[in-house]
Amino acid sequence: MVRFGKFQNRLKAFVIISVVVFVSCNNETKQPVEAPKVVEAPRLPTPDFNADSAYACVKAQVDFGPRIPGTKAHAKCAEYLVAKLKSYGLQVSVQNGTVKTYDDKQFTLKNIIAEYKPDLGNRVLLTAHWDTRPWADLDSINKTKPFDGADDGGSGVAVLVELARQLSISKIEKGIDIILFDIEDYGQQSSKTEPQQEDTWCLGSQYWAKNPHKPGYFANYGILLDMVGGKNPVFPKEGTSVEYASGIVDKVWGVAAQMGYGKYFTNEVTGQTTDDHLYINQLANLKCIDIVHYDVEKHNYPYFHHAHSDNMDVIDKNTLKMVGQLLLEVLFTEK
Repeated sequence: MVRFGKFQNRLKAFVIISVVVFVSCNNETKQPVEAPKVVEAPRLPTPDFNADSAYACVKAQVDFGPRIPGTKAHAKCAEYLVAKLKSYGLQVSVQNGTVKTYDDKQFTLKNIIAEYKPDLGNRVLLTAHWDTRPWADLDSINKTKPFDGADDGGSGVAVLVELARQLSISKIEKGIDIILFDIEDYGQQSSKTEPQQEDTWCLGSQYWAKNPHKPGYFANYGILLDMVGGKNPVFPKEGTSVEYASGIVDKVWGVAAQMGYGKYFTNEVTGQTTDDHLYINQLANLKCIDIVHYDVEKHNYPYFHHAHSDNMDVIDKNTLKMVGQLLLEVLFTEK
């Protein structure tokens, strides 16, 4: 009995100690564990758009002569643009396709496609057209002769080429595609006897929208530049852009206002126009907007549109700077 009693007392002691140890250990496991802090990568500073570089690119295009499909100037300019974009480390390809114009002529178009970080999934599409209209048919003289196309074609291309250079320097982690569309400006203009035939324009973008450079290609949004280098510009909210991609319009115009560009990027809305973004929206099902110089009061494009006065004299470095800086700000500030 006595020995059993001693064993019993030891057993009680063991049980008590075990319970204390268990409770102690159990209390330790119940201590709250702090969740790891999520540290966002620091945002890269927005680069400084170089207007001198963009201006030089406009001049280089103009120096080739009018970039009319089927001409030597057109072929030489294509070589220049491909080489320029490749020099910045982008993956560049040329999409060739056979198209027929409204006057029953057949051309091989050259859509120039430059991909920045092609392996990334979330992408942004930036576009412009690089060809020039074969005739200054809206001028009062020499209507059948070609013109330089410094602003109408040259300026948008130059802004995107300089932007490509900035991307290569900054190393931003974002997928960006630059497409320079061909044969945008070879369409049938309206006349007293005939209305404008919409689908005769923008043949390069129509071809790409039906035959994207990558099967199932998708971009979160697109921005088209058309006539973005002229003096005293006005960039209202273009009607087709508002119809298909109003959210993108509001975002870009909102950034412009924050940057102090509200005087130029106005809240007035134009009628719907036919430009490359129409077919990107309709055929490729991608939300794309158009930044284009348009005179709201006259309900028309600037005076030099499809005229011989569309030369280097109308190009303003300040306008190139504003548009280029805006695009960089949009790309570098969004998450």
